[in-house]
Amino acid sequence: MISFFTPPIFNRNLTIDIRSSKKGKIITMTCNVNDVRTFRSTEQDLQQEKEFALLAKALSHPARVRILHILSALEKAGGCLNSDLVSELGLAQSTVSEHLRILKLAGFITAESIPPKMCYRINRVCIRQFKNLTQRILD
Repeated sequence: MISFFTPPIFNRNLTIDIRSSKKGKIITMTCNVNDVRTFRSTEQDLQQEKEFALLAKALSHPARVRILHILSALEKAGGCLNSDLVSELGLAQSTVSEHLRILKLAGFITAESIPPKMCYRINRVCIRQFKNLTQRILD
């Protein structure tokens, strides 16, 4: 087991001790903190982080990522998904419907009624937005 101890920042150095209970070793890492403003967030930062977290949560299940992958491939072929995903995903119909609902609610996909089925498409605007948010937060 590894435990972390982070002391309060009183100076320009941040020291982290990592203790391994199996071997009793202690590793100390010290990082220079040049500017404490690095750790402060603006309202815009907080809003972007919240938006990113909501979008990331919609992608937090492998089946939803798989659905987006399938829709992306279909889009490149010039089509949309109006067939049954149940056999492709190996999940119950109600579970697939819930995954589609979550992706649609987050804006990652759109749904158009083409009787007797729904036609699902990937929403590239939302994909770009998520990509941009990721870059802004992590760069």
